[in-house]
Amino acid sequence: GGAMNYMEDGIAFETKMGDGSTPDQGFMGKLMAVGKRALTGESIFMTHFTNRVSGKKRVTFAAPYPGTVVPVDLSQHGGELLCQKDAFLCAAMGTQLGIAFNKKLGAGFFGGEGFILQRLNGDGMAFVHAGGTVVRKELKGEKLFVDTGCLVAFTKGINYDIQRAGNLKSMVFGGEGLFLATLQGHGTVWLQSMPFARLAQRIVSGYASGREQGSALGGLGNLFGD
Repeated sequence: GGAMNYMEDGIAFETKMGDGSTPDQGFMGKLMAVGKRALTGESIFMTHFTNRVSGKKRVTFAAPYPGTVVPVDLSQHGGELLCQKDAFLCAAMGTQLGIAFNKKLGAGFFGGEGFILQRLNGDGMAFVHAGGTVVRKELKGEKLFVDTGCLVAFTKGINYDIQRAGNLKSMVFGGEGLFLATLQGHGTVWLQSMPFARLAQRIVSGYASGREQGSALGGLGNLFGD
């Protein structure tokens, strides 16, 4: 999720176990509900922000890396959205947040850059984050093949699957992703041109290349590094 940027006077915040969609649920019930999040390395605690005064107040959230924040009104999309694990930023109180596993064994874990989908259920606003350029596509029954790292989110009514892309030779030498997400159905899909994992990898490899070639950047790196 995202980090709080600023909030106006009158906003209170509290860290709680779970997403707050079932406030009357007991401790064990909440623990069972967040179990899947814990298994995927996600925190079982979330910060809840509440307006304690009568007038409108504002709280803002910042994305963890450069990109675009995409607002999604869940009530306009069948009350459900599936998104990449790292794409979720924040959502209105009452939104249920869970992990959506692919039914095929291992598909939820081995899809390229850690392909795990989160499911958002509710009738309020949700916000997801995408890196680079955002592309919105409307599917009307056709099939779409997507690099797993470039998939941000999609709405209810779209079936998904994971499949290997190409043979072993193309996966090793062709620079292609190991897995593709196959999407088919009726709904909306959001894609990103620059996943964070890929951006970080290119920055690291570019820095290492600069050091090896004695470039200006590499020289500056040596000045500050030693």
